[in-house]
Amino acid sequence: MMRILRSPSLCAAGLLLVTGLGAPSHANAQQPEQITIDARATATPFPHFWDQMFGSGRAALALRQSYQNDLTAVKAITDLHYLRFHAILHDELGVYNEDEHGNPVYNFVYVDQIYDSLLAQGVRPVVEISFMPRKLAFNPDALHPFWYKQNVSPPKSMERWDDLIRALAQNLVGRYGIEEVAQWYFEVWNEPNIDFWGGIPRQESYFDLYAHTARALKSVSPRLRVGGPATAAATWVPEFLSFAATSHVPVDFVSSHAYDDEPVERLLGTNEVIPQEDRTCAAVAKVRRQIDASPMPHLPLLWTEWNVPGMNQLRDTPYVGPALAEAIRTCDGHVDYLSFWTFSDVFEEGGPAPRSFQGQFGLRATGGINKASFYDYALLHQLGTERIANPSHNAIVTRLPDGSLAIAVWNLAAVDQPAAPRRITLQINGLAKDAPVSLQRVDEDHSNVLKPYAAMGSPVYPSPAQVKQLNRETALPPPERHVLQDSTLTLDLNPNTLVLLNVGVSKAR
Repeated sequence: MMRILRSPSLCAAGLLLVTGLGAPSHANAQQPEQITIDARATATPFPHFWDQMFGSGRAALALRQSYQNDLTAVKAITDLHYLRFHAILHDELGVYNEDEHGNPVYNFVYVDQIYDSLLAQGVRPVVEISFMPRKLAFNPDALHPFWYKQNVSPPKSMERWDDLIRALAQNLVGRYGIEEVAQWYFEVWNEPNIDFWGGIPRQESYFDLYAHTARALKSVSPRLRVGGPATAAATWVPEFLSFAATSHVPVDFVSSHAYDDEPVERLLGTNEVIPQEDRTCAAVAKVRRQIDASPMPHLPLLWTEWNVPGMNQLRDTPYVGPALAEAIRTCDGHVDYLSFWTFSDVFEEGGPAPRSFQGQFGLRATGGINKASFYDYALLHQLGTERIANPSHNAIVTRLPDGSLAIAVWNLAAVDQPAAPRRITLQINGLAKDAPVSLQRVDEDHSNVLKPYAAMGSPVYPSPAQVKQLNRETALPPPERHVLQDSTLTLDLNPNTLVLLNVGVSKAR
């Protein structure tokens, strides 16, 4: 349980101390921080760009009940509108074949089932057009080393590729209607600048593939939205937009990828010292500047893959919450969607997961177990859609429609810095001095599944009953209720703590 420490001297001074793992040792603590907030200050729009689009593994996984269960759970605690996955053209879905005379044969039965299942959950697809059907491949043996062995070859015939893309789009528009499909995104390929694309020369051949794909889609309806280059490490964007402008190729959005643990030189081309937690959004800002300086300025930017560092199984731990909050703070204003890769550990790039916690990408572990990151998203979803500017690097201040404040506060234990407790004092002006406060948190001892999982004996294959127990034990409790003391609240945060505060409107001022 969370401990609330009150003393006459502290209350008289207007301080409320909230501690997670007991009172921190301030001999090793970071410098205290005071954050002053004006609840009546001018606010700016704050769309929830971080929880409206998510990634997942490959398309065929959407046919599994476990995948659908995880999608239902994540949609319930986020604003999930769009889902992206690889390999909608993979041979395991049977999309492309050829008859005994070598004529193309199309089969969209599984494609339809996949998109039917998404739409039934109120989720639209980002249609990543990949990978190459074997019988359409220039090199049928150009297989990627992932477990599901997708083909990364260019097509043997661009004419047949164009026909396939038109047939796919015609099937989707015919089944779902142009009013629906015009709200989807069609992204051409995945990370063609690395080993997911086998064309030679790599960039030139991808641009040719993109041009053919975009024109084929637009021939079905000019309302279909197509974009790229879907590159790894925030690359190729100026070249891509210059090519599209020069060649009069349609582009409706730009997409790229970066992960927090990628080298700065790879992402930015510099030798700057940037904490890992800030690298993705530095790359996002770079690409945003490149778009705005291009012949096609102001295109939407979809960051269709990102995640926190993968070392030490951090993705299974409470670290994700503060790292996510930091990404939201620094990416705000630069990106239209920041798509977390992935929403679920139903994921098989390296083969079936051997156990539930392997530091995989998802918010839910194998078996449908909620990780700390699942609850982190649930907390941050409660932020408002108006942001009040604040210089703190450890808080996001938002206003709700009723005038109350939703505030995220965190203590991020950066991967390249020693972890230490942090004391943060909030001075909240513009509300009653005794305004009500609700408080929820995720930290080492709250909604962190790794502790009850260890106490359970770390079963390799948790039973359905054990999964239910773990999710029950880690579920967010009802918010704790407190009040401001003379407009002030002080939080003692242990490393990798994320707190969501709602500071309500009170009658007197």
